[in-house]
Amino acid sequence: MASDKTILLLGGAGLVGVQVARQIARDIQPDKIILASLYQREIREVMTPLEKEFPKVKFIGVWGDVFVRADFTDRAAKRATLLASPECRADLFDDLLGDLDATYARSRLAQLILEHKPNVIVDSINTATAISYQDVYSASIVARQKLDALFARIDHLNETTHPSGETRGVPVRTREELHDGIANIEKLRKDAARAFEVLLLSQSVPQLIRHVILLLRAMEQVGTRLYLKIGTTGTGGMGLNIPYTHGEDKPSAKLMSKTAVAFAHTGLMFLMARTPGAPIVKEIKPAAMIGYADVTMRAITERGEPVFVYNSQNEMLGDSLTLRDSTARYKKRGKLQMVIIDTGENGLFTKGEFEAITSLRQMEFITPEEIARKVVLEIQGANTGADVIAAIDGAVLDPTYRAGYLRRAALEEIARLENETGVPSVALGQLGPPELSKLLYEAYLLKARYHTLKRVLTQKPKQIADALYRYVLRQNDLRQTITSVGLPILAPDGKHILRGPFIRIPERADTNCVPFSPECVDQYARKGWVDLRAENFVVWKERIEKMRRAQQQLRGRGSAAITMEAYLDEEIRIGDVVAWVFNNEEIGYRIK
Repeated sequence: MASDKTILLLGGAGLVGVQVARQIARDIQPDKIILASLYQREIREVMTPLEKEFPKVKFIGVWGDVFVRADFTDRAAKRATLLASPECRADLFDDLLGDLDATYARSRLAQLILEHKPNVIVDSINTATAISYQDVYSASIVARQKLDALFARIDHLNETTHPSGETRGVPVRTREELHDGIANIEKLRKDAARAFEVLLLSQSVPQLIRHVILLLRAMEQVGTRLYLKIGTTGTGGMGLNIPYTHGEDKPSAKLMSKTAVAFAHTGLMFLMARTPGAPIVKEIKPAAMIGYADVTMRAITERGEPVFVYNSQNEMLGDSLTLRDSTARYKKRGKLQMVIIDTGENGLFTKGEFEAITSLRQMEFITPEEIARKVVLEIQGANTGADVIAAIDGAVLDPTYRAGYLRRAALEEIARLENETGVPSVALGQLGPPELSKLLYEAYLLKARYHTLKRVLTQKPKQIADALYRYVLRQNDLRQTITSVGLPILAPDGKHILRGPFIRIPERADTNCVPFSPECVDQYARKGWVDLRAENFVVWKERIEKMRRAQQQLRGRGSAAITMEAYLDEEIRIGDVVAWVFNNEEIGYRIK
């Protein structure tokens, strides 16, 4: 579109990214295209030909790992380098599971978006591979082995040494032997701790979720119009029977993890596309091998390291087989070189491999130029039929008329049982967040005491606070229900609470006792305490006034008056009232 002056291309130096950059420069002609890639050398290689081909477009090259903090840009090319450092592991843990605001401020991805303020982001990074191939399976096995070795050593030391220092049936340990045993345990403890930390940091889902949250927050902040993801099926369109992996045996758990992450990513983008204030979200998901960039004779590398040719040795099979032998025992003949076809992120294939994978009924293949054409058409607003998010939108089952009709019957039956039993059906605290339950109980108290919106407006906030507090003190069953589901009741003086055995807010999994100060009262009361202070009912009266104003506009406007701001009843219907709050104050509504 004409307004798309700045386009950020993540993975811009890749096989698809370069062709997308060309197609965008040719058809959209933005002022700037920012090419982002992992390595600086990749950016340098693609910038010069693009600048010569499209001199009217300004190309800006940036590099670094967008999945980590900006401080790690120079070190993040190899994740193993970060995981080897205890300090870096602690930083990675904080960024993954710590405070979101702090992570956002440090994020390389967020800083990139905030700096360039792109109108459109095209993301051609193979996110599923980047996250899933950290290999949580190997990390789990290693962590288990390290823990077993640590516990075995501790048990051995405990079994052979009395508290007095004497041993059971063996010579008394010398001081040096005990010191060596303890030192060995300390080493095993450090090894186990490192393996456990690596395991935690290899979890795919937390990484993916945080990545999407940071991305959305940055795009909302700068007003990005469109986010288009070039995703993956993980298997090139093949099924669980796929005979191709990234070198491991089949069935490959790592490859299946890649597919799982790829479609989890699609699911999160589906939610992003239904989020108020978010950009337009699209995904193009090639279901074939993508190729190709070049055919050449080349020295072969694996995981960034050169592959060498060694003289083979004759070995008699015995009771064991060494999988990774010392290379010193084998004569090195030089680097392995072979004629290959370069398929970019998919890797280097020989003639035989390429011939097999692209054969009919195998993975076959699609060219990056074809993908780039679809991308540009989607940016321009054309309907290519290849947008996965739009396809899911068309396939999901939306709310129905029948269900809406039956809603009233269900609510009437619940009300009948409430009258029969005398037990109000308000909130359990299990639907969550605690704010839902807090608002429902506050609305219920207003309903129980005043019944209608109009009567609430005739009262002063302090009168409401005092009246509802007296009502709560008289209603033993109601009060005990509220506090038993984890919601404290904050008294009108704001200085004491009625509580049960547990409290939902503040929510802390790491401790059972949190420091408290008067400054915390407003924060906790807003999130999950039934707040009977007068200032809370100032807020409630403002809400009700807005509801009443919307009611008064119903006449003369027809169906156009039925909006999110409209509340149709004079009676306080607690669920509808809280839904009004979510729609109009919390931006918690559906847009499709």
